[in-house]
Amino acid sequence: MADKKKVSGRAERAKKRQQDSSSQQAQAKTWAREWGEALLWALAAAIIIRALFFGAYRIPTPSMETTLMTGDFLIVSNMHYGARTPQSVGIPFTGIHVPNLRLPSTRLPGFSSIKRNDIVVFNYPIDDGIPSQKTNYIKRAVGMPADTLSITDKVLFVNHEPSEMFETFQFIHEIVPLDGLRVSTERLRTSGATVIGTRGPQGNRIFAHMSPDVAREVESWNSVESVELFLNQNSGFSGNFRFAQALGRNSTDQMPEIVVPFSGQEVELTPANIGLYADIIERYEGNHLDIRGERILINGIERDRYTIKRDYYFMMGDNRDNSEDSRAWGFVPDDHIVGKAWVIYFSVDGRSPRFNRILRSIH
Repeated sequence: MADKKKVSGRAERAKKRQQDSSSQQAQAKTWAREWGEALLWALAAAIIIRALFFGAYRIPTPSMETTLMTGDFLIVSNMHYGARTPQSVGIPFTGIHVPNLRLPSTRLPGFSSIKRNDIVVFNYPIDDGIPSQKTNYIKRAVGMPADTLSITDKVLFVNHEPSEMFETFQFIHEIVPLDGLRVSTERLRTSGATVIGTRGPQGNRIFAHMSPDVAREVESWNSVESVELFLNQNSGFSGNFRFAQALGRNSTDQMPEIVVPFSGQEVELTPANIGLYADIIERYEGNHLDIRGERILINGIERDRYTIKRDYYFMMGDNRDNSEDSRAWGFVPDDHIVGKAWVIYFSVDGRSPRFNRILRSIH
């Protein structure tokens, strides 16, 4: 009888341990399922927020200084101009996409249209591929569709009037010291100038990117005779850009009068100006362009005129003499617009945070 009770007790304990183990396994599965569902919902929310509302970007180059500094981290609003519906199929946050598959896309209603001098994030237009898969660029929208633009001695004219100048713009200046004196390059850097070179028999003339404010400060120094804008008449963009070549002057400081293309505009095509419109016709509006001597063929038919299908924008960096922009590669199509640069949420200079730039609005 006692042996039977012992066997029964061991069986009950084994059964209880089995029940406890099954309960623990069920709890573990429930916990894993709950966390998995939470992560999936978080991923879905992140994808929706990034696609429809906001994106985060980092400034990698000095082309927008001193408005935006290298090392600034930005929040960009997709809502201002309206978010784009997906243009391709891929794995979120990986950069992996199905190649050569472009989805029909549209732009959702936004708060406003692009306004002149907005700072805009867009897809680099002359990259190959679907717009949303191209490199992100950030510049100031200086030319709206149908605007007439020109540049004379660094001054941008919009519709025959000098464009608005901002104190954060930078240009190359030549700093001439008083006879027998030298200007400290370290002091220039501390003041906010970026020294790029020297000239003169003793290397005493200094060239530097600087804003108007910094130029005025430097000119007040006791060791300085003058600070003058340096006009670059003979050289400009290093790339083989057919847009810049068609302008006739590969210079950052001079640009003949052009009209920013707009939907419905009919343009005359000639061998001299085809470089202005070649990317529009072929790359952005999906035609086959063939240039045979003096003849211009679009989709196999000789043409001397073309009707623009969409609106375009002209973008320039605020660091005017250190920015590769629309002066080089041309116009930005409306379907390449990503959003409006909104606020700097963090900034770092090398390894040192710039606390005075955190949560600064962008304009």
